[in-house]
Amino acid sequence: MQILGLGYVGLNVPDVEAWIAFGRDILGLDLGRAPGAEAYVSGAGDDGRSADGSAFFRIDDWSWRLGIHPAAGAPGLRYMGLELRGPFELDAALAELEAAGFPARRGRGEECTARAVTGIGFTQDPAGNAIELFYGPLVTNDYRNTRGIEFLTGALGMGHINLFAADYEANCDFYTRVLGFRLTDYYHVGPEQTVNFFHINSRHHTVGLMKVAPINGVHHIMFEASDLDMVGQAYDRVITAGCRITASLGRHSNDRIVSFYVESPSGVEVEIGWGAIQVGPDWTPKYRGPGDIWGHRGLTAESIEETGRRA
Repeated sequence: MQILGLGYVGLNVPDVEAWIAFGRDILGLDLGRAPGAEAYVSGAGDDGRSADGSAFFRIDDWSWRLGIHPAAGAPGLRYMGLELRGPFELDAALAELEAAGFPARRGRGEECTARAVTGIGFTQDPAGNAIELFYGPLVTNDYRNTRGIEFLTGALGMGHINLFAADYEANCDFYTRVLGFRLTDYYHVGPEQTVNFFHINSRHHTVGLMKVAPINGVHHIMFEASDLDMVGQAYDRVITAGCRITASLGRHSNDRIVSFYVESPSGVEVEIGWGAIQVGPDWTPKYRGPGDIWGHRGLTAESIEETGRRA
């Protein structure tokens, strides 16, 4: 399967307005263009809101990257979108999924409109996470972040997402054997507890699978800035706003990113970082020692599990 990267993520949240304030004023994301607005109408849907109360954030030329959806039930991951090159690759991907025994359904026109893409298909991983395979996202011209932040996207994709996997082996097999991800590295956080990182492009990892607790869910999503000062400024905004920092500023030993983690209003954590290494086609998996060179205080097996049960 020829996946290019993580295109977008959708979250279920109990309070959309709280998430809008958090995403815009704390993280520095901009409200994007709500899917469904006519692409040929200038300014249509640029308030990032849709009729059902959802909000959509952008970080680059794509019309949106992060969807926030009102949900009365448990918060958490609503969907994740993985980008393909085009219609032939979508046909092939759906056929591969079906042959491997996984659900595979081509989306209808209105489902493409709901994501502002040209073509889309649907499946799910063994943990039950909804995965959308798509091509042809809507882009708009001359985007400039209102805070002057530049996020590293392009061929690297939106960022990364780390998931809990109650059945790690089944999920690892799905993401590698079926979707085509490759193991980058992993490390232990406790006896029989590992955090495992998988790449699909040159970003160190696009998907992380956490073998930490017998739960399924999302631990965090990551946005990578192009400048360390942008991370520091976000850190200052978090402290000023009194948000809960779940892992202090630090540097991971595997991807070498300098980052911090903050709890979002829905419980899912967000990592903001800078300076991650990239991997090439000759990369071979590594078994790392301690997960951090310095900092990231609070990022323990116990706190990781707590996030999974809360979010």
